[in-house]
Amino acid sequence: MIVRYLADDQSHYGLREGNNIIQLSSDFSEIANGDFKKDGVVHQYNNVKIVEPVRPSKIVNFGWTYAKHAMETGGKAHLKEPFLFLKPLSALIADREEIVLPHNNMTSQVELEGEVALIIGKRGKNILEEEAMNYVFGCTIFNDITARDLTRDDPQYTRGKGFDTFGPLGPHVVTGLDPSNLQITSRLNNKIVQDSNTSEMTLKIPYLISWLSQIMTLEPGDVIATGSPSGSCAIKSGDTVEVEVRDVGKLQNYVR
Repeated sequence: MIVRYLADDQSHYGLREGNNIIQLSSDFSEIANGDFKKDGVVHQYNNVKIVEPVRPSKIVNFGWTYAKHAMETGGKAHLKEPFLFLKPLSALIADREEIVLPHNNMTSQVELEGEVALIIGKRGKNILEEEAMNYVFGCTIFNDITARDLTRDDPQYTRGKGFDTFGPLGPHVVTGLDPSNLQITSRLNNKIVQDSNTSEMTLKIPYLISWLSQIMTLEPGDVIATGSPSGSCAIKSGDTVEVEVRDVGKLQNYVR
């Protein structure tokens, strides 16, 4: 597992092994190429501040990749082409940080959407579908917080998806997984509200990566959120939201 954390007022990448983090002197591009330079420092996981596992050039989101979620949110159950939108970097927050609900009367319906996110490991453009997984460094967890009333009314999704703190990510990146068969379970105040598997996606991950790379160049560290299964539901101040992905971990955030 690769984590990014703060220690001595600086951010570092590290290898998490149980409760230990082995500090790395490598940057993300080096790590993605398999160049793990250990610098001899070891931290206890609970003694450091975990931050977002990457600082991407972009956060790319796919919508309606699960038929049931498309139907529950007014979308098309079977798309001919992917439905694409972006989130700003200012939306990113880390594990255990707060989702801050807007207090400007713009929205009255904010919902959670638990997802598997892919972290790109190397630069790619016009990627062949059969080569697509070679560009994926690993998997992490994303919560696509959404102002549902705004995405329902706006002609495009930027406002409803783009508020500060609307992009919880982490807590770490796991390599070597097959993202086509990962169980996703989201809980609201310990109650299961989403329970699905990426095998139920109507658009498959290699196709999504290949299609996306024909539009924009993918860079190391970029985040691709693969879409939410059904069960998206409203959150309110005081709630605790947890997204768990089998073999990846748990992403927990608090709502303010």
